[in-house]
Amino acid sequence: MSGNRIFNSLLFKIIVGIILGCLCSLFFPEWLARVFVTFNGLFSGFLGFFVPVLIFGLITPAIASLGQGAGKWLGVTAGVAYLSTIISGAAAYLLSQALYPTLLATSDLMEAGDIDKAALSPYFSVEMPAPFEVMPALLLAFTVGIAMATLGTKTLTQASVELRDVIMKVVEAFIIPLLPIYIFGVFLSMGMNGVLLETVSQFAKVLVLAIVMTWVVLLVQYLIAAPLSGRNPFVALKNMLPAYFTALGTSSSAATIPVTLKSTKRNGVSDSVADFVIPLCATIHLSGSMMKISLFAFAVVFMSGSEVSAGTAIGFILLLGIMMVAAPGVPGGAIMAAVGLLQSNLGFDEGQVAIMIAAYIAIDSFGTACNVTGDGAIAMVVNKLAKGDLQAEKPAELAQN
Repeated sequence: MSGNRIFNSLLFKIIVGIILGCLCSLFFPEWLARVFVTFNGLFSGFLGFFVPVLIFGLITPAIASLGQGAGKWLGVTAGVAYLSTIISGAAAYLLSQALYPTLLATSDLMEAGDIDKAALSPYFSVEMPAPFEVMPALLLAFTVGIAMATLGTKTLTQASVELRDVIMKVVEAFIIPLLPIYIFGVFLSMGMNGVLLETVSQFAKVLVLAIVMTWVVLLVQYLIAAPLSGRNPFVALKNMLPAYFTALGTSSSAATIPVTLKSTKRNGVSDSVADFVIPLCATIHLSGSMMKISLFAFAVVFMSGSEVSAGTAIGFILLLGIMMVAAPGVPGGAIMAAVGLLQSNLGFDEGQVAIMIAAYIAIDSFGTACNVTGDGAIAMVVNKLAKGDLQAEKPAELAQN
């Protein structure tokens, strides 16, 4: 990775924002800090307004596309990818219940709102009511998307794809570039409010746990998929290492597709199946991202002393899996798609959401590497199930994704 690429990466900017926020909290005058608090309030308000629109704009064309392409195998592949993602989230929840009482036992509980509260207040605020709430957006996306897929509405489907492109442009050109400033403001506020040290030290343990668990997820996936295809799981994993390390360096599933394809075919997956599954799973299979977000979310819940029932946690994971299927293919896209659920289902406030974003992006490449390497496992499963059915298919649309 070249020097310019490193300096221009979102991860580098987020790290700089965190460091500067911590340092500036030691000497910034209150009047200057309030400027960033004001910005954070406006930015957070815009996110609250935009997230339901993002959910509708991304999920609708994703569901509508199920009626196109390679027929039943598109649905089968999407189903296997979704199941893999959901199992990863469920494992994260069970792990959090088993480990967090011990892992985070020495940490002081962080009451909800502690990150945002204190003497610092914005100079002004602007109300930005969302056009609809998160759940109506999700239901509307499902209803319209399924109807479009059933009727095969070419015009509406094309319009929804164009709307998705517009939504992604807002994410890429406006939200993502402003995230480092937002993170800076959060850590500046935390430092001046006196809750910085304990919060960072608590999350360091969770970051390490999340990285380790992405490796465990991959091991389990290949222990299941490889025997189904008559392959050695460890040899299959070894064959996928080029894809893993490419994704680790690029933090992009799309950029890794050529390497993922080559590695997958080395595991005995037919060209037709690999060419079909890998581009599709690059956008819909996010087991690594699910593991990270779930571990971080339940850590925040535990650290804040909140009560979340098993039913609420399962509902959160099921809906998050759907939302991330349509997550934009940009750095931080999955966590941005999850913001609405974090707020509506788990009751996260602005500061807690910011901590989630910072933690997610800090190890974003490990989640991406887990996602794309897991795509190879799904391809092996579909290759076994299809038994040549896909040889006659020509999923040109998916190959272009």
